[in-house]
Amino acid sequence: MNAQASLPIRMLRDPLSWVIAAFLALVFGMTSLGWLFHALFPALDRPVYLQDSFARLVLAHLLLVGVSSLIAVIIGMLAGIGVTRRAGKEFRALIETLVAMGQTFPPVAVLAVAVPVMGFSEKPAIIALVLYGLLPILQGTIAGIESVPSSAREIAEGVGMNRWQILSRVELPLASPVIIAGIRTSVIINIGTAAIASTVGTQSLGSPIIIGLSGFNTAYVLQGAVVIALLAIIVDMIFERWSRRLRNWQPEA
Repeated sequence: MNAQASLPIRMLRDPLSWVIAAFLALVFGMTSLGWLFHALFPALDRPVYLQDSFARLVLAHLLLVGVSSLIAVIIGMLAGIGVTRRAGKEFRALIETLVAMGQTFPPVAVLAVAVPVMGFSEKPAIIALVLYGLLPILQGTIAGIESVPSSAREIAEGVGMNRWQILSRVELPLASPVIIAGIRTSVIINIGTAAIASTVGTQSLGSPIIIGLSGFNTAYVLQGAVVIALLAIIVDMIFERWSRRLRNWQPEA
């Protein structure tokens, strides 16, 4: 009974609960805040974005970030694992240079090149987000695997594990906190960068920002930016808790 009674108290003390509450209030109650935006921007006739619901935009934004981040995680981790193997070490400098080059290109430039080939759709945006999110994942994977003590590998070899078993049962579990940190950085970057997808006809939380900028409607820009910021904060807090649990799970060296 005491545990049940203390649950609401713990939730009230949890910063994540407050951020989620603020996020949901804006997403589902934006239209009811017309009085506030009328007061903040009295010169605007329509200070609340009504072209689409924010709930639908959030789902579209999360789908875009989720697909691009999943592709980036697969490519980045496979590349990171590959260059830490004996046969792939000579390709490490090349892979790191290519991935770093992908992040130096602005996403808008990638869209400008991809749109004439693929048309206005989510595909150019996904390509841009994948290229922009690869570097933190690659670096996190390499750093995590290289941080695994050599003694752990030697013990695994001593008990008869093969290379695949050492990777899957020793290296990746011990490297997981560092790898997750790289994925966390990549996903947070993509949450903010995914707003540019609206420039190529894809629904996202960037839609009110793009329409607001083109129509000189500062209220739309503010609404889209605040929702994106809260979404990034929520995801970052979730990753932080996941990383903390992984660190607590790690066995003593």
